This record gives sequence, structure tokens and C-alpha cells, in this order.
Amino acid sequence: MESAPNLSRSFKPKLNRVRTGFVGICKCDPITNKQKSHNKKKDNEKTKTQPKGLSSAAAKAMCTLEKRGDLFFLTLTGDHDHRLGLPIIDSLLSAIAEAKSQATRGSVLITTAQGKFFSNGFDLGWAQSAGSATAARARLNQMVLAFKPVVVALLSLPMPTIAAVQGHAAAAGFLFALSHDYFLMRRDRGVLYMSEVDLGLPFPDYFTAAFRSKIGSVSGRRDVMLRGMKVKGEEAVKMGIVESAHDSAESTVEAAVRLGEQLGKRKWNGDVYAEIRKSLYPELCGVLGVAIATPKAKL
Repeated sequence: MESAPNLSRSFKPKLNRVRTGFVGICKCDPITNKQKSHNKKKDNEKTKTQPKGLSSAAAKAMCTLEKRGDLFFLTLTGDHDHRLGLPIIDSLLSAIAEAKSQATRGSVLITTAQGKFFSNGFDLGWAQSAGSATAARARLNQMVLAFKPVVVALLSLPMPTIAAVQGHAAAAGFLFALSHDYFLMRRDRGVLYMSEVDLGLPFPDYFTAAFRSKIGSVSGRRDVMLRGMKVKGEEAVKMGIVESAHDSAESTVEAAVRLGEQLGKRKWNGDVYAEIRKSLYPELCGVLGVAIATPKAKL
């Protein structure tokens, strides 16, 4: 039998137990019994349809969505590396859709994570466990295709988006952060890393289009994508990848909140904002199959 490729090189922290799935939205209040019942039902339905053999990282992944005033907080929870397996991708899509459904003028999305990782990319452990190189590639392709709608959802979201990256962001995790309008990270810990060149994996077309669209420097794109450079906070600012670097996870989120409040005060029309965003990245929209419309102006 053909051996599976070693796809799991990168960061591997100790895993902690957390529940699976998107918890739901609240306004700084505990989830009600009705919400718990609804979420439990959703979790049970997901369990029936989730692929067998998911790695422990993907099986334990969870995200939450919380609303504080005009700010939505999307958080990847748990002290592990937040691998983007099929369950967490589904949870992210549900959370972003929930934020979109409640969007008003002044809404802003802030995405962050708990622990030392923002996201370590796709769940390569699950892909590797398929038992052969062919099956591993098929599973990896499943995740590539499943994650594409997350990038589409962020590109189309009718509100400003901010990634507050408190730790390592690698491969698809790096792309997830880069898909936000604003990208903040901490300077004292954590790196940005596109591991594909070191793993011998080609970039999906929408990955390449996103990095061409979001990183203006040709040398910066070269160092990230062709050298596999591990970029720390201060260097990421100099390369034009992130807006600012901060001293801790807490100060990174605090800076994101300040920025979110500033943006929210502008009370922009969300539909117009989303269309202007899409018009900035025509190549990316073309690869993703996202149409660019011209909404009617309301003066």
C-alpha cells in the first residue's frame, strides 16, 4: 500500500478538551436553556454527518459568536492549534452567517482565538490518517473546497472585519486572518507562516489570488510563499501584511476593539461597504466566483 505523505509538519501543542460546534450568539449573557437545547440538537445532527476519522484537533474545535453593542466577537476557543477541519469550517460559516443576519449600520466583526495559536491551518492529521497518499490528497482537497466559502463569506460580509491574531497563524489559518479588512497581531509571540512550500503542497488558486490581492509587495509575497518565511509582528508591519503589532494577546484585542469602535461610529451602509470591498479585489472575486454588483445609492 502506498504510504500517506507526511502532511502534519508544523506546530503541535498539547490539546485540551472542548465541545464541538458554533455555540451561538449572546450579548455577554449566559446561553439560555432554549439555546442550549437548540445547540445540542444541532450538534447531534452534525455528529451524524461528520466524516469518520477526524483528528482530535478537529473533533474538539469550537467557535463562539458574541455581540457587545455594535461589535461581533468571533472566537476560536480552546487551548489547541485550531486546525481548520470540516466541523470547525462549518461552525465558522454558521457564525459569520449569524453575524450577517443581525448586521446593522455600525456593525463590526472582530475575530480572535484563545491559546497560543490563532489557527495552524487545515487538519492535516485527519488527511494523513486516510491511509494512502491518494486518499490523503482527497481529504485535503475536501478541506480546500470547504474553506473557500469562508473566504467568500468574509469578502461579502456587510460590515468591516478585523482579525486580532494573538498567536501563530499558518497556512489556511494565515489566509483566514488575511481575509479580514484589518489584521492586527502581537509582537512578542506568534508568527505568520505559509508552510506549503516546505510541505511540498501547491497553493489552491484562491490562496494565491488572495495573497496577490492582499499583500502589495512583490518581495513580501515571494518571502511568504516561496521562502516559507516565518514572519513575526514587527516584520509583518514593515512588510505591509498587518496594520499594527502589540505587546500581548490582551493588548491586541483591545486595539482591535478601539479600531472597531472607530469604524462602527461611521455607520456605513453595509451593502455598499461589501460591494466596495469586492471591487477592490477583482482577481480574487473572479477566482471565487463572486459577482460584483453596484448597489443603489441612498443619499
